[in-house]
Amino acid sequence: MDVKELNDQEQARREKLPKYVELGVDPFGHTYKVSHHVSDIRKACEKKTAEKLDKMNLIVSVAGRIMAIRRMGKASFINIQDKTGNIQSYIGIDVVGKKSYDLFRLADIGDIVGVKGRVMMTRTGELTIRAEKYTHLTKCLHPLPEKFHGLTDVEERSRRRYLDLIVNDESRKVAFARPKTVRSIQNFLDKQGFVEVETSILNPILGGAAARPFITHHNTLDKDFYLRIATELNLKRLVVGGMERVYEIGRMFRNEGMDASHNPEFTSIEIYQAYTDLKGIGALTEKMIRQAAKDVTGSALVQYQDKVIDFKSPFKWISMVDLVKEKTGVDFLKDIHSFEEAKAVADRFEIHLDKFKNTIGYVLNEIFEEVCQDELIQPTFVYQYPIEVSPLTKKDKDPRFTQRFELFVNGKELANAYTELNDPLDQRERFEAQAKAKQLGDDEACGIDEDFVEALEYGMPPTGGVGMGIDRLVMLLTNQPQIREVILFPTMRDK
Repeated sequence: MDVKELNDQEQARREKLPKYVELGVDPFGHTYKVSHHVSDIRKACEKKTAEKLDKMNLIVSVAGRIMAIRRMGKASFINIQDKTGNIQSYIGIDVVGKKSYDLFRLADIGDIVGVKGRVMMTRTGELTIRAEKYTHLTKCLHPLPEKFHGLTDVEERSRRRYLDLIVNDESRKVAFARPKTVRSIQNFLDKQGFVEVETSILNPILGGAAARPFITHHNTLDKDFYLRIATELNLKRLVVGGMERVYEIGRMFRNEGMDASHNPEFTSIEIYQAYTDLKGIGALTEKMIRQAAKDVTGSALVQYQDKVIDFKSPFKWISMVDLVKEKTGVDFLKDIHSFEEAKAVADRFEIHLDKFKNTIGYVLNEIFEEVCQDELIQPTFVYQYPIEVSPLTKKDKDPRFTQRFELFVNGKELANAYTELNDPLDQRERFEAQAKAKQLGDDEACGIDEDFVEALEYGMPPTGGVGMGIDRLVMLLTNQPQIREVILFPTMRDK
């Protein structure tokens, strides 16, 4: 940064750097031994009186960022924030000595310091570390934003996540809740006999979902690859190989729009279980989400915005046909016999149909998404999807439909599940239909994966599979309306 661009505070902080050196202190510090985090101290001192604290004689050594300073001549108070919380420390020249107090006089809000001392309680009842030793660790060269006014814009907080985590308690809670959610899911599945695996991100063939891909080029092979849009096909190859119960949590990449619930780079989990079906995988999904809600929030009843999401009660099951019938009065099983009749229903609701969406099944799905989906607030499994929109799914008894569900919560898709298609002849026909849709302009259609068809020819047991968006689940469990709030470094437009 050009020195001329520094404001007065920034200049003043830089001018202090030589003064640290004069005191024999590196302004950007060295190792420091931490004995307690703030949460440990608060837990150990919970419900203790000042007298009991004195008798405990609890000596602690904490490190963190100075978030407030109250100077009073030869004694001062600071507030130190570590990853678990905030605690007050009292620093007196009569205890730490003149040299350490002179070092403390150079401190600014934002500096990272270490304090060792005895835990006490002030006259006002505030838990406080009475510093016996003060250690400077790292100089902060910029003033921090005001706690309540300085960093509130969502875009700015997403761009400078490090600063967001320093000054916003809520952002820190979300950042720690996300790995807690992932760990809950891993523990749940591991106990069910599942194995976590890793599969390739670069794929020579697009497959496993309906989405526009990112394309990259491998120089040595002189060949284009797709960044994966799903892990499905590779995980099902593992089921063919006999792994039976597998899952993967990983990054997916879809070259699509950005909004409150979509980011081009996102995290999903896909789970595959041999010898089960849609109902079995639905029961697994329900229990897994319920457990994650309990582990992260303490309850299966989760407050989200202005409503309570009930993960405690059994999730509702309803067919897409029945939902559309409720909203339109039209039974697509009995009343619709041609594309023209279906299109007339879509026209009634002013629903645009792309050129390739030229069958009854496509129209049914479009009407559901436009008319029904937003009203599915409580956890709902919507099943009986048209075959046209489910190229990797086993056919239902009615061959126009498949054994598939999507789980909706708060009007958004949270999970997508199939009784997996394990008939290689049927799978080839579905791939070919997708290839034709691609020729008609469907950018999200898959290609024909010959190796996957061959894998199925070796025999895949009856299998249930589900994919779920980790980001969307974290949004629900942390009461966040924007996906960028739960992704530490979301994709951003240029300023």
